Amino acid sequence: MSTQIAIRLPEEMVAFLDKAVAEGKAASRAALVGVALEREMRRQAAESDAAILREQGTADQLDALVTWTSSHPDLAD
Repeated sequence: MSTQIAIRLPEEMVAFLDKAVAEGKAASRAALVGVALEREMRRQAAESDAAILREQGTADQLDALVTWTSSHPDLAD
């Protein structure tokens, strides 16, 4: 489901959107704005993950298993 919203953008941003659509780089203004918002959502999620890693470190309960597995390769099919 989608919700229609009205936003105001600077003229240069609208010109950018229109050029991208005219050149076939985006299906529509809304599509390009949606892609940009999804990218920003991923960026913010990554920023949040990085903050968690800074606070808690990278060690987890699987580190010992990875270490053991890497030193005991099973080459059988």
